[in-house]
Amino acid sequence: MSNSLSIKARCSACGKVHEVQAVQSLNTAENPELKEEVCSGRLFVWTCPDCGAANLAKWPFLYHDPAQNLILWLSDGRPETESQMVGTIAAEEGLGAYTCRIVDTPGDLVEKISIFDAGLDDVAMELCKFVTRQELGKDVALRFYRIEGPDHDITLAYPENGQMQMVQIGFNVYEDSAAIVRRNPSIAEVSKGLVRVDRDWIERFLA
Repeated sequence: MSNSLSIKARCSACGKVHEVQAVQSLNTAENPELKEEVCSGRLFVWTCPDCGAANLAKWPFLYHDPAQNLILWLSDGRPETESQMVGTIAAEEGLGAYTCRIVDTPGDLVEKISIFDAGLDDVAMELCKFVTRQELGKDVALRFYRIEGPDHDITLAYPENGQMQMVQIGFNVYEDSAAIVRRNPSIAEVSKGLVRVDRDWIERFLA
């Protein structure tokens, strides 16, 4: 069963502090109905009982999908907490085949779930986003949005001028990125364990 904890959260509208019940972890095999709450972002939204404003909250959260051998850790940003989680995961038996990632925001968590649900590799996707930024000529924060159609076209999204913009790329861009990763085993090697795989991480190999 998923467990919960009580956290204190301040309303962004009225400033009142309330105790919010927060789900601490999710095993999708045990509580599949909660996965949609995570993917929609609703799990991290609470409504202020004083003013009715909707607020986004963040807390340490462990996402475990045993069917995909996937563990995602939504970090609270404290190095000691991350070190403890790294040690916990390293001590668990049978996790050698798992992909384990640290993410920093609920949005990052949702994106990772979407990438792996689509059968894609997040390392190749970060390289794919790097290539797309170069082609766009824009320093934008790209996110994986979806893959669709008979040609498996990939749509990436990014914020610009207060609106979300979409850019569609061919699946061949992703395939080329995945091939580059395969030809560089050192990249795959450092992606093992509980690590952040994001823009900063991939750009270390491209400097």
